[in-house]
Amino acid sequence: MNKLLKIGAAAMLAAATLVGCSSSKSSEGSEEKPQEILIGISPDYMPYEGLDEDGKLEGFDIDMTKWLFDYMNENGHNYSYEFKELSFDTIITALQSDQIDLGISGFTYDEEREGLFSDSYYDSAQVMVVNADSDIQSSKDLNGKLVGAQQGATGEDVANDIEGAEVQAMQDVKVLMESLKAKGLDAVVIDQAVADNYAANGEYKVLDEKLLDEENIIYTTEKHKDLLDDINKAIEAFKASDDYQTLVKKWFGASGEVSE
Repeated sequence: MNKLLKIGAAAMLAAATLVGCSSSKSSEGSEEKPQEILIGISPDYMPYEGLDEDGKLEGFDIDMTKWLFDYMNENGHNYSYEFKELSFDTIITALQSDQIDLGISGFTYDEEREGLFSDSYYDSAQVMVVNADSDIQSSKDLNGKLVGAQQGATGEDVANDIEGAEVQAMQDVKVLMESLKAKGLDAVVIDQAVADNYAANGEYKVLDEKLLDEENIIYTTEKHKDLLDDINKAIEAFKASDDYQTLVKKWFGASGEVSE
C-alpha cells in the first residue's frame, strides 16, 4: 500500500499558484489520497469470479468487493482498490511477499494457509462433479479412478482423502472441466456453487454427497489487520442488506442459499 503523502505548508502554497495542478479541497489543506488496496484474484471460478465476453471481471466476488469498499468509504474511510489477476495457487504466496494486500477468489478457510482471514461471507461445500453419462454415484466409486482438483485449493486436500483415488491437480478450473468432459478425468472435486454453474448446461452432474462443508472468506496478512477489521464490519452490513440476497440470487441462482 502506498503511504499517504505529507505535503508541507511551503509546497501547498506553491501548488496553490498553479491553475489546474492542485487537488486540494481548499487553501488550508490538500485532498487526502485514498489508501490503495491491491487484490489478488483468479478469474476462472464462476460464479465467484470470471471474465465476460469483453475480458472484464464479473461474478459474485466482484460485485461484493465493490459493495464492501463503497460501504467502508461511506463510513469514514478512504480506500481505492484494484484487482490483480493471478493463478489461484500463487495468491497466498503473493500475500506473504507483500505483492498484494488481499486475496478474494472464492477462498475457504484452510488452517495450513498462513495469514489472517475475514468473517464468512457465504456458505460453501466441496462436492464431486462427473460427466452426465457417468455411472459414478459416490466417493466410494472413485477407488482407482482419476480425480481432478484445483491446485492449492482445499478441494485438492479433500480429493487426496478419497480412498484409492489418483489425484491430478491443475491450476485452471476451466482446464479441469475440459479434461473431465474429454474423459481424461473421472471426477472433479470443487466448490458447490462452481459445480452447479458447470452442471447447468447439462454436460455434467453434481453428486449429492458433500465431502466438506466450508465458508467463503477473504485472506490478508497481519500487516493489514486494521483493514480486515473494516472489512469484517462491512461484511456484517453486507449480509444484513437486501443487496446481499439480490446478489446471491443473481450469481448462485436457485441453488444459492443466503448465509445467516
